[in-house]
Amino acid sequence: MLKIKRRKTRTVKIGKVGIGSGHPVAIQSMVKARARDIEASVRQILELEAAGCEIVRLAVENPDDARALRTIKRQVRLPLVADIHFDYRLALASIEAGVDKVRLNPGNIFKPAEVKEVIAAARTARIPIRVGANSGSLRTRSRDLAADLVRSTLAYLRIFERAGFYDLVVSLKGSHVLDTIEAYRKISLRCDYPLHLGVTATGLPMDGIVKSSVALGELLFQGIGDTIRISLLAGPQQEVAVARSMLNSLGLRHFGPELVCCPTCGRCEVNLPEKAKKIEDWLTGLDPKKKRRIQRFKIAVMGCVVNGPGEAREADVGIAFSRHKGILFKKGKIVRTVGLEAGEQALLDILEGEIR
Repeated sequence: MLKIKRRKTRTVKIGKVGIGSGHPVAIQSMVKARARDIEASVRQILELEAAGCEIVRLAVENPDDARALRTIKRQVRLPLVADIHFDYRLALASIEAGVDKVRLNPGNIFKPAEVKEVIAAARTARIPIRVGANSGSLRTRSRDLAADLVRSTLAYLRIFERAGFYDLVVSLKGSHVLDTIEAYRKISLRCDYPLHLGVTATGLPMDGIVKSSVALGELLFQGIGDTIRISLLAGPQQEVAVARSMLNSLGLRHFGPELVCCPTCGRCEVNLPEKAKKIEDWLTGLDPKKKRRIQRFKIAVMGCVVNGPGEAREADVGIAFSRHKGILFKKGKIVRTVGLEAGEQALLDILEGEIR
C-alpha cells in the first residue's frame, strides 16, 4: 500500500502537543465565541476536545480578551493559541496570560521593533509563534498571489531569524485553492519550519469542505503539512470532523474503522442507506477502548452485484447484498450467506467477535 512520505521539518511544541514531521498531523480549530465571553469559550473548547480537536485558537481583539485567556486556560486542557492582528501589545498581554502560542499576521503587525518585542516575550515564556499570512491582508500584491504570499512570509521570517528565534510555525492561506497549493509548495522548499495548512474564506459549508479537501488533500499527499484547520461557516466541531475524516482517508491518522459503502444505482435492490446507518450507529456508540481494537479496520457494506463482492473481499470485514441474500466476508474469505434482514446483524456479530 502506498504511504505518504512527510516533508522533514523542525519540531515545535504547542503546550504538550508536538508538531512537525516527527509527530502526527495535528488538528486545529478556532473558537467562534468572543474570548471575553469566558463561559461560552470554555464550553466550546470542551466540546472541541470531545470532538477530537488537539489545538484551539481564540481571537484576541482587545485587552479584555487577552485577560480572559488566563481564566480560560485554567478550565481547559487543550493548548491555547492567541490570534493577534493589528496591535502587537495584545500578543504581549496574551503571552503574559499564559497562552501556548501566538499567531501574528505579517500583513498588519509588521514593524520590526514591535515584532521583536513579541519575540522577546515569547522567548522568555518559551512558547512558539505562528507566522500566519493571509491573502486578504497582504500589504502589497501582484497578479501572482502565491508568490506574494511567499515573498511576504520570507521577509517576515527574516526578522525572527535575525533575532535568533526559530521556534516558528508558518501558514500561507489564500481563499483560492490553486493559489494556496502553490504558496505552500513554494514555501516548503524555502524553509524547514512546520506548516499549518488551511484555506481561508472558503464560502458556504459544502464549498468549504470541497475547497479544503482539494487543497489540503493535495498538499498532504505530497507530504506537506503538520497541522490543519478546515475553515467552515459552520460549528467548529464540524471542522474537526472533516479534518479527522481527511487524515483518516489518507492514512496519516487512524481515528477509527473506515466504513465504505457503494453509492447505489438501479442495480441495488436493498435499502443500503438504512443498513449502513445501523453499522454507523453501532460504531458511534462503541466504547473507545473497544473501538481502538478495530481502529484500522476497513468495513464494507455493499449493495452492488458488480463491485460489491470484490470490495467486501478487500475489506477486513464486509457484506455484499444481492436481491435475496447477503454474502459475508472476513479477511478476504467468504464466511457465510445470510438472508437480507439478517445481514447487518450478522456483520455486527463478526465485529463483536473482533473486539471481545
